[in-house]
Amino acid sequence: MFSKPKYLNFKGKLLDLSIPRIMGVINITPDSFYKGSRAVTEKEIIDTAVRMNREGADILDVGGYSSRPHAEDVPEEVERERVLHAVRLIADKLPEAIISVDTFRAKIAEEAVKDCGAHMVNDISGGSLDEKMFEVISELDVPYIIMHMKGTPKTMQDNPEYEDVVAEILTWFGSRIVRLRSLGVKDIIIDPGFGFGKTIIHNFELLQHLNDFAVAGLPVMVGVSRKSMIWKTLGIKPDDALNGTSVLHTIALLKGADILRVHDVKEAREAILLVQQMKGKEVIT
Repeated sequence: MFSKPKYLNFKGKLLDLSIPRIMGVINITPDSFYKGSRAVTEKEIIDTAVRMNREGADILDVGGYSSRPHAEDVPEEVERERVLHAVRLIADKLPEAIISVDTFRAKIAEEAVKDCGAHMVNDISGGSLDEKMFEVISELDVPYIIMHMKGTPKTMQDNPEYEDVVAEILTWFGSRIVRLRSLGVKDIIIDPGFGFGKTIIHNFELLQHLNDFAVAGLPVMVGVSRKSMIWKTLGIKPDDALNGTSVLHTIALLKGADILRVHDVKEAREAILLVQQMKGKEVIT
């Protein structure tokens, strides 16, 4: 087992990982599963970014492709227009903010970083939907979130099966991490991909064994915010899933999560503060 890195380097901006961090979700889409995450107009984009920044988000994650189960494909030009415009708006309004671009398309990732002010790439496909992604990440020299997904957003929930979900995902990560390292990629974050080609049982098994992912020696990001593993289990709707989200965030933090990808920054920050206090570690203020 290797020790996790202490920092992520965002174009010279260092993010200390001794404290769990928060990634705020900003969806530039009309159809993301949780309507509270959608920001379509310029005012909505800026207001959401400013609020999340004020509430304590360490990273703002901008996406223009809905990855909810059975989502229809979004043409590349549509995604490009949504994402690049939003990244520029946020970078101009909040020049000190760390901006992530949520895309599996290498060209959009490249343009967002080179031309628009993004600092990292969050790839839900882990390089499986665009063969050029790993090479582009190497050239950009930015942190890269590699997430596990089985299939595509349109097909991923069509009866996903695993013999051992944790072992299979760790093996999947292993081969890709080796390739990224061979290309010189320094800052890699792994995301088990809750809800992406997994049943509710798979999702809770991943959460139960989240600390097993420490074997990779890399920061672990968890994205369970308001997902169906919460609201289907409780028989509620995504709009009512904040309490359940906070519970799962707390469990994830206790099991070693380094980054929480969230819709509700204030509440995630409170969970981090309380867990840090319980562990007798530094409390962020």
